[in-house]
Amino acid sequence: QVQLVESGGGLVQAGGSLRLSCAASTRTFSIYTLGWFRQAPGKEREPVAAISWSADRTYYADSVKGRFTISRDNARNTVYLQMNSLKPEDTALYYCAARRALAPSGLHNDYNYWGQGTQVAVSS
Repeated sequence: QVQLVESGGGLVQAGGSLRLSCAASTRTFSIYTLGWFRQAPGKEREPVAAISWSADRTYYADSVKGRFTISRDNARNTVYLQMNSLKPEDTALYYCAARRALAPSGLHNDYNYWGQGTQVAVSS
């Protein structure tokens, strides 16, 4: 079992930045691929970014490419999402997810473990 706890959400003005963190409670963190997803009210959950266990491969949704960066620190059992140039359309509940696989994936059905989410609100 893997427990994931997100933090770092908040309210920010358009153009601002936030860094989300997701801490995992597992002794085998390094073998998990991690992903970030988001869900806005009335919309389906969508992928944001994902990173392989060795951090040599990443995935980004087109809507965040060039603005968001995913990274991980296996020594701290933590994955990060640096979000820059935030837009009002980035407003959503952001979830961290984990799967025991080598490659990153943008498909939420590929992930076995989910956090409770952290809210991000971007004002115009």
